[in-house]
Amino acid sequence: MEDLKKSLMPLFGSTFSPKKTPPRKSASLSSLHTLDRSTREIELGLEYGPPAMTIGGQSWKFEDGQWITESGGNASSREVHRLKKKNLQLEEENNLLKAKIEVLMDMLTETTVEYHLMEKEIEDMKTQHRRKK
Repeated sequence: MEDLKKSLMPLFGSTFSPKKTPPRKSASLSSLHTLDRSTREIELGLEYGPPAMTIGGQSWKFEDGQWITESGGNASSREVHRLKKKNLQLEEENNLLKAKIEVLMDMLTETTVEYHLMEKEIEDMKTQHRRKK
């Protein structure tokens, strides 16, 4: 057993000496990083718009937080999207106007009640004045 240990000692010796690593080459072999922005945009095609993709023969474009179809009736799809936005805007406006009408009706009711109370007071005062005479 000791013979085995002695024979393995050179393999698993206590000294560790790794090989030296060769120096690294430059980080990028491309000269694109030296170009100015406009040249890079032309070379690499970095003028991009909203994300777009084609699935099942239909083109989709991501606009205003939603995917909109572009092919196979793109005008109608855009029109539907526009109309939905307009509909939502009109519903909000309608709700605001309903609230305003409700406030105005409450004000009218309050004013009418005050008017009737004043009218009754005037009638009571007239009646008391007639009794005194």
